[in-house]
Amino acid sequence: MLVIANSFPDKADTHPGGIFVKEQVRAIAPHLEEIHVVFPSSFGLSFKPRDDFRDYSFGNVHVHFLPYFNVPLFLRVFRRGFTYLMAGAIDRLIRREGIRFDLIHAHFTWPSGGAAVRLKARHKVPVVVTEHTSIAFNNAIATKDPQFLGTWLSSDAVIRVMDGDIDRMSAAGVPREKLHFIPNGFDDAKFRPIDQGDCRKRLGMPQDGKVVVSIGALLEVKGHKYLVDAMAEVLNARKDVTCYVIGDGELFDALTKRAQDKGLGDKVKFVGSKPHGELPYWINASDVVAHSSLSESGPMVMFEALGCGRPFVGTRVGSIPGVIASDDYGLVCEPGDPAALARNIVTALGMSWDADKIVAHSKQYASEWVSRELVELYAQLLAKG
Repeated sequence: MLVIANSFPDKADTHPGGIFVKEQVRAIAPHLEEIHVVFPSSFGLSFKPRDDFRDYSFGNVHVHFLPYFNVPLFLRVFRRGFTYLMAGAIDRLIRREGIRFDLIHAHFTWPSGGAAVRLKARHKVPVVVTEHTSIAFNNAIATKDPQFLGTWLSSDAVIRVMDGDIDRMSAAGVPREKLHFIPNGFDDAKFRPIDQGDCRKRLGMPQDGKVVVSIGALLEVKGHKYLVDAMAEVLNARKDVTCYVIGDGELFDALTKRAQDKGLGDKVKFVGSKPHGELPYWINASDVVAHSSLSESGPMVMFEALGCGRPFVGTRVGSIPGVIASDDYGLVCEPGDPAALARNIVTALGMSWDADKIVAHSKQYASEWVSRELVELYAQLLAKG
């Protein structure tokens, strides 16, 4: 199989963007003979290719970081030109490396899916596209974006990670028989309950007190400013709470200053990005995992938190209210409402949670189940010839 992704981690996962794609690839790899992953990195004019990624392999998976020339203007106008140049670069890599494949799975409709359907015509293989976005997806449905709709119609199967969106895609004109709900799976062998005290010791945290952990890129859409504001209210209710925010991004300095201006510098700690393999320790060190996002499809951290037996306090966006369908697993509130988020965090910190029940609930989102669904879909497409 050939996998095309808008982002994919490096070998050590120090750049974790697209980690959910890597985890899915890892889960399905035992069911396939060989997988080639291509992460195209475009450059042009003042844009330069990333030089901190190197090709690598794990098992029967071969990862190719592909720097290639494109035109930045094509991101907004003549978007078909962008996918044309991307597909051409991938095709040259395929021929240069002698890559053979029976199927293409593209993660994200644009631009990876757009490039994939171009390659479908050249290589005569079926194409699966998984749509992961939230804001871009909603805009595409609202405007009937021709790049998105054209890609979905040209694909052999379209996967959406949020069940409720299948009807919306069908109403936009995508044949229902092409549409499949398959969430992003998480590694339940890695994200499992680990002794909280051991995790806190490993991370250098105090053993006493309550810990809130938030994981995500520091971008406007993730709503961290509301989390900072919420923590100010949480600390008015109880003084024994520390919040660790894991992630990097363009708002790091602004959010750090926001916390300092509110006098939260020693209680809301921005600790930067952490390797994905370290996240189970952070989650298990916590009492609550909080997520303040303004828009989501299906955040991986939610499933990972549940796998560790930790309650998830999130916002009513994307698949979150469907997964946190009971107060047995966590609490949800409207996005952009720091007072409501604070109330839920305080409530969650005061509750006695049944970790075993939370873990049992998480199993339906584990990679093993997801990989079975994917492999069955691949087999159906290949059987059609």
